[in-house]
Amino acid sequence: MSRIRQSRIGLSSYAFFWQLSDKVSQPLTIHDALERTADLGVDLFQICDYAPLESMSDSELQAVAATADRLGISLELGTKGIRPEHLRRFLHIAGILGAPLLRTMFNTPGHTPTTEEAVAIFKKVLPRFEAAGVKIAVETYEQVPTSRILDVIRGVDSPHLGICSDPANTVAALEMPREVIDAVAPYVLNMHIKDFAFSRKDGWVGFTYAGAPLGEGLLDYDYMTEKIRPNQRNINQIVEHWLPWQETEAGTIRLENQWTRQSIAFLRSK
Repeated sequence: MSRIRQSRIGLSSYAFFWQLSDKVSQPLTIHDALERTADLGVDLFQICDYAPLESMSDSELQAVAATADRLGISLELGTKGIRPEHLRRFLHIAGILGAPLLRTMFNTPGHTPTTEEAVAIFKKVLPRFEAAGVKIAVETYEQVPTSRILDVIRGVDSPHLGICSDPANTVAALEMPREVIDAVAPYVLNMHIKDFAFSRKDGWVGFTYAGAPLGEGLLDYDYMTEKIRPNQRNINQIVEHWLPWQETEAGTIRLENQWTRQSIAFLRSK
């Protein structure tokens, strides 16, 4: 008997980063991105750091939920910041969209909470999240040491607060991916999947650190999944990209779509 796959493969709005931006002549809407996701045979979409979402009316949010429902797509959310009023706003959005998970990051302009402040905030807001069945996953990234994020997670000590793992982000703070994976593994609720690589700049003066097609860069995917065990723990894997802008709009869109297809195929092969 084959093992049932519990981890779901999803796409992030970051998989459509350029196509959703005003850098292209005809930006996609979030409804378009959901249609593209369904066309790729994917049934999970994380609306992550998508600025228009926060200012949408309830009826506009309901329309997004209706599109996702029509296409058979489940939704997750992603934002930045942990101010209580901001988290409560996104809990409201999650309720309308039926999203059981909110990814966030600690710092925003004008608010860089200490460990103690972050613990107090989460203890204040989490009862509402728990009552609604929504979990918060704090992403690993270069602005906040992973050890401090984990101090907050342990300080709150709630199954509704954990980690969104992304070992690519922490390299900029000289935190090695394997060390970060080892540290966060027991607390992971969500995984961002993107590959990354260094390349020499022109003239060999320094390096560029950017995305790579999944499976072709420095991400040790097998090590990561061995430690985090997403299938056994029902942890969703959300595809993102760090794709630099190419020379043309057409070339950028073509490569963005190619990377997405490659990422889906790679994850499905595992």
